Amino acid sequence: MTRPAPTLQTDRLILRPHVMDDMEPFWTFYQSPRARYMDQPRNPTHFWYGFASEVGSWALMGMGGWAIEVDGRIAGQVAVTQPPHFAETELGWLLFDGFEGRGIAFEAGELALGYARQQIKPTSLVSYIHRDNTRSIALAKRLGAAHDPAAKAHDAEDVVYRYEVTP
Repeated sequence: MTRPAPTLQTDRLILRPHVMDDMEPFWTFYQSPRARYMDQPRNPTHFWYGFASEVGSWALMGMGGWAIEVDGRIAGQVAVTQPPHFAETELGWLLFDGFEGRGIAFEAGELALGYARQQIKPTSLVSYIHRDNTRSIALAKRLGAAHDPAAKAHDAEDVVYRYEVTP
C-alpha cells in the first residue's frame, strides 16, 4: 500500500515532503566535500533522477525521503527507502553544511526510525555507510544500530548497521 509522504515534527524540526526549491541546496551539497562518502550524481540529469526518486518512492513504495527543515531552512534529508538495488530497507541521512553538531541528524533519524517501525513495518532495517564515514557510523550506533558484518553491503566500501525493527 502506498502512502503520501507524511509531515512529522518535533519541537525544533520538521520532516516534510520535498519541494522543487530543495533541489538547489541538494545540488550544492553534492558538489561539496561533505558528499565524499556518497554516490554523487554525474551531472544535472543524473541528479534529477535521484532527487525525483526520493519523491516518487512515496507513491510507488509508501516510503522515501523527507527534507529536514529547521527554522524554515532545509538542513538535509532523512529517508527510509528500498530501491530495487538495495538488499534491505535503509534508514539513511545527510546533513548540509552548518547544521552538524547540534543533534539534528539524530533527532531526524529517531523520528524516521519511529515512523518506519510503526507505519512501514519493514522486515529488516539497516544503514549502509561508507566504512570511513565515522560520523555516520557513530550516529547509527547512537540510534541503536549494531554492526552486521554478515549483511550484504550496497557498495564494497560500505559497512552495514542493523536496527531492531520492533521497538
